[in-house]
Amino acid sequence: MIRIIRPLGAALGALVGLSFVLTEEKLFENTASPTLIILIWVLAWVSVGFLLLPYLTVVPAGWLVREVQAMSTAEFVAAVVGLLLGLLIALLLGLPLSALPEPFGRYLPLGVSIFLGLGMVGLTVAKREDLVVAAQAAGLIRRDETTTGATQSGQTQVVVDTSAIIDGRIADIVDSGFLYHRLVIPHFVLEELQRIADSSDTQRRGRGRRGLEILARLQKDGPTQVEIVTDDPQEAGDVDGKLVATARARGAAILTNDFNLNRVADLQSIRVLNINSLANALKPALLPGEALGIKILTEGKEVGQGVGYLDDGTMVVVEGGARFVDQELDVVVTRVLQTVMGRMVFAQLHPE
Repeated sequence: MIRIIRPLGAALGALVGLSFVLTEEKLFENTASPTLIILIWVLAWVSVGFLLLPYLTVVPAGWLVREVQAMSTAEFVAAVVGLLLGLLIALLLGLPLSALPEPFGRYLPLGVSIFLGLGMVGLTVAKREDLVVAAQAAGLIRRDETTTGATQSGQTQVVVDTSAIIDGRIADIVDSGFLYHRLVIPHFVLEELQRIADSSDTQRRGRGRRGLEILARLQKDGPTQVEIVTDDPQEAGDVDGKLVATARARGAAILTNDFNLNRVADLQSIRVLNINSLANALKPALLPGEALGIKILTEGKEVGQGVGYLDDGTMVVVEGGARFVDQELDVVVTRVLQTVMGRMVFAQLHPE
């Protein structure tokens, strides 16, 4: 594009130079060599047009396109609304200002329009989250809890937490087709994953490296698009706060298995996809009165209780099972307790 613009700039410069020569011929008549001076004058304008026109057209336009592409949807909408409000206020102020004597009546309306337009763009982008909350409180817009920031067909973006990447089950969930949304990996999550992979602790280092391998596998072979973004909300201090702010700004859900992050996001009406909750939901249903075979592995907290585990990791507390440690027992389910940390099954010894 620049190769096309430069000849046009040279032609435009030549046109400007020649126009000046034709309108101001007397300036060149009194010189020693008017023809040489005119030639140098025109060549100077050709050079100026050739060199400067790309920086006045293509370069600013390319920068503007890149900046718009880097903006989230919420930031873009806030910028457009802010610009319109700023220009509307400038129009109302410009009418009386245009009645002022010259040169104030000519330049003040233009200056006010530029100042208010750019000022309102910056203000609305910076305070977009507070403005959305205020509009919701006033009843101007309504939040759809099932499709927050997404189309009616479902969530379009999912911001992934470090814990979900390290966990590893995300790859299997994506491969199964249950998680088909675009996965957004903020750069600060990638940095935290790198710090864990470089840890001096062997176990943490292994988990971090596994997380990097999982992420590379998702990017290369996964059926779902994975996007690394540079979002880094400065108002939030820790990684969890930045995740919540990023998800809120993008209108996205959060994928995690961190219980505390889950609670914080829920309090701010952000949809959370918890891997542990999904795993608990997929466990076989157990009903009171159902018979089980369980091996008692250890004694429980209460006197006489024995504790065993099903194949899916569900804890089974057996009343009177403490004396049967390391033995296989037939038990009957008495009740099932579902907690935020998982599912617990209470049982008693099978009557003979």
